[in-house]
Amino acid sequence: MATSIVTSVDLKSLPLVAKGKVREIYEASDSTLLLVTSDRISAYDVILENGVQDKGTILTLITNHWLNTVLPEKVPGLKHHLLSLNVPPTLNLSPDDRQRLRGRSMIVNKYRVFPVEAIVRGYITGSSWAEYKQKGTVHGLPQPSGLEQCQAFPGGPIYTPSTKAPVGEKDENITPEQARKIVGEKYADKIENLALAIYKAAHAYALERGIIVADTKFEFGLDEERDEIVLIDEVLTPDSSRFWPAADYAPGRDQKSFDKQYLRDWLTSQGLKGKENVSMTADVQAQTSAKYLDAFQRLTGETLDQALAKLDK
Repeated sequence: MATSIVTSVDLKSLPLVAKGKVREIYEASDSTLLLVTSDRISAYDVILENGVQDKGTILTLITNHWLNTVLPEKVPGLKHHLLSLNVPPTLNLSPDDRQRLRGRSMIVNKYRVFPVEAIVRGYITGSSWAEYKQKGTVHGLPQPSGLEQCQAFPGGPIYTPSTKAPVGEKDENITPEQARKIVGEKYADKIENLALAIYKAAHAYALERGIIVADTKFEFGLDEERDEIVLIDEVLTPDSSRFWPAADYAPGRDQKSFDKQYLRDWLTSQGLKGKENVSMTADVQAQTSAKYLDAFQRLTGETLDQALAKLDK
């Protein structure tokens, strides 16, 4: 069932904590937050003027699927921040606001956020391929000679963190040792090992469903009361990952994708890369939405309507 495209949430009845390229975060209580995922889409660090049908709902429900269905079994002991997809009746929201938030909002615990993007790369592509061609390294880590574009790293996935930049600024690729100085000696290895374990589990799960998770980025927080690392934010979505169709995969070239690479390629072909005030054509909107929806259905085994119906039970 088609819904209107939500490019701005703008809840007036709750305190706004932060607004990112895609998400708006509101204070729900002293210990919880309301994370709302809009249908906005960004590419090359620029937000497009128009959004993508159902994108926010798809990202939210994919995250929920990983956190509550897949990862608990495959990564025992994993802690995450998600409490519920349903907005509690205690929040002062209008019926229209509640309907707009359906399927695109998460109630989560508040945690102290580690200011790094915990990126895991299984394949050499994007900025890692560009760096490798120039220096023979990826995030400053030496790599074997002779690698092909989009080849799997011979030694398995690697941890390649970046800084977590404020909105409007670019993240900076850093080495694991630089990340260690940022997050602290006590937590650095735990974050790296957890990121790698989640990626490996997700890669195996997705591959069985025809998707290669080429790389992805995680965010982690600290439960200070229990001194535990907690997985936060969106998880293994087409926005935070590169998803490739396994049936079409071949190293040595660019890959087809289920993510916003299609949009990036269109922007580049039109001479619009990195430019402000750009709107997608209706065809690009539809093609991008279809790719996100295809990934959702492959990963969850459900249609979007089936997943949304579960929220009403």
